[in-house]
Amino acid sequence: MCRNITTLRGLEPPATTEEIEAAARQYVRKVTGVQSLSDSTREPFEAAVAEIAAITARLLDELPARRQPPTTVPPLRRPEVQARIAARIAAREEHERAHELGLPHTHEDDDLHDDLDEVAAAR
Repeated sequence: MCRNITTLRGLEPPATTEEIEAAARQYVRKVTGVQSLSDSTREPFEAAVAEIAAITARLLDELPARRQPPTTVPPLRRPEVQARIAARIAAREEHERAHELGLPHTHEDDDLHDDLDEVAAAR
């Protein structure tokens, strides 16, 4: 259904909570069409992600081991994605530090906050 959801069963080491939640989040985004959360969509969206992540974790625990590992690498394990996440986290920390110190700064990219919230949720 969605090209961005990768196979998590059979990974070595096993799929992490973050990888399972990222797959659940991508699935909920795809089936709902919700790309940016608003006050009216946040609660049901996050509840669905949590529920699907829990079901997925249970399913992965209950299935027998795979004979061969998956052919694709999950995004959270790819070096370029790890670098992008680290950069977003660093930007968020820098931004929050500016707030704490009362330093002048801009809020040029409102989408940046949504992206950073997504990265924080994926931790």
